[in-house]
Amino acid sequence: MPGWFSGIRLRLLASFVLLLALATAASVVAVRVILVHRIDREIDSDLVQVARELHQLSTGNDPETGRPFDGRVRRIFEVFLEGNIPARHEAQISYVGGKPFLRSRDILPYRLDRDPALTERWGSLTDSERGRVDTPGGPVDFLAVPVRSEGETKGVFVTAIFRDLAEEEIAPAIFGAAGVGAVVLLIGSLLAWRIADRILHPVARVSAAARGISESDLRRRIPVEAQDEIGDLTQTFNEMLDRLEHAFSAQRRFIDDAGHELRTPITIIQGQLELLGDDPEERRKTLDIVMDELDRMSRFVSDLLVLVRSERPDFLNLETVDVATLTDELYAKATALGDREWTVDAVGKGRIVADRQRVTQAMMQLAQNAVQYSGEDGAIAIGSELEDGEVRFWVRDTGPGIPPGEQEQIFERFSRGHDGRMRSDGAGLGLSIVKAIAEAHHGRVGVESRPGAGTRFVIALPVDQPEPATEIGS
Repeated sequence: MPGWFSGIRLRLLASFVLLLALATAASVVAVRVILVHRIDREIDSDLVQVARELHQLSTGNDPETGRPFDGRVRRIFEVFLEGNIPARHEAQISYVGGKPFLRSRDILPYRLDRDPALTERWGSLTDSERGRVDTPGGPVDFLAVPVRSEGETKGVFVTAIFRDLAEEEIAPAIFGAAGVGAVVLLIGSLLAWRIADRILHPVARVSAAARGISESDLRRRIPVEAQDEIGDLTQTFNEMLDRLEHAFSAQRRFIDDAGHELRTPITIIQGQLELLGDDPEERRKTLDIVMDELDRMSRFVSDLLVLVRSERPDFLNLETVDVATLTDELYAKATALGDREWTVDAVGKGRIVADRQRVTQAMMQLAQNAVQYSGEDGAIAIGSELEDGEVRFWVRDTGPGIPPGEQEQIFERFSRGHDGRMRSDGAGLGLSIVKAIAEAHHGRVGVESRPGAGTRFVIALPVDQPEPATEIGS
């Protein structure tokens, strides 16, 4: 299994486990915060409850005599401590005359009644005090309540709760939540591993199939097994292979055709140079043939460069062009291509955004073809019109026409007409260049023809060109 695949699996698993771990930790923290808050409320409730019970007792009767306590604070403390059992984390201490008197029986980490600072603080209180103190036994929440009689403080009763001991009671709940979170984390990790495996297994199949496809064999396709995201990926990949197969096929045909076109003049030049003699007249004829072939090769290379440049963003030099003026210029230039019956069908009125030179190049190519494929007594017409947001330029001739089966392929590179069309002396790139120029303007080129009824080529361009894309770094 490739490393990148394992890396994706591990990243998916790590992300899921991290998210689950954070959720578990957050849950444990939330449980502890809630329980601690509940303990705070319980401590407040317990302290207030003890103070309320002490107040009720002090205002009632002595259970032994059935008579009021009458301010006998020592007896109040004795009766209260005898009848009240504190919690294991709770201490109850009484002070009389500023000194410890009685306290509850407990097993606590620290004797509060033996702390001089607390004795001095609590024993001399005249008003109730609620607070928290730090002791060697941990933090202690307390409520100190003075007991008065006839307006005079007779004693102080203190209820103290050791927080650490109180919070020990929530430890099992916190550990339980952490344990459940750990189990969920483990099970979730296993499920995440399985889910990642199920998600990436189809990707592995696509990858294996893609590795089996080579440049020499682009006909293989990956089967689409499910209508889901992986299926969409597979379908997109197959569509990309279709485009690549078409591009590679076109590239191979282009290379084969270009090699064939270049091989012929090279062979001619090589043969002529091998037979080159010493006779001046023969040498002149040989050089004329060589130069003619070199000129043909130069035109061929120039045409190839035009086709290559047509895919670059700087292929066009856009400007505002007056259609009527351009039509007149096209007619004037076309009439110099051959002695034919030249006419103008129509002249469009308006302005467009286009590359004047490229449009002229395309129209001259069409006019040259019209001259070549029409006889000396043939008629050729040029025209233009603006309609429906586009401008149309055309060249119409009275030549032999083009069979319907060839009208699509004549715009392909190295394609030439047959069956009634004369063979061109060029390399079959002329109409490809016309098509490239039209498409660079976001337009199109079309042909209307019937055998024996002439041909009409039309270049349709939008009136307004879209903004060209800005290259990075330009």
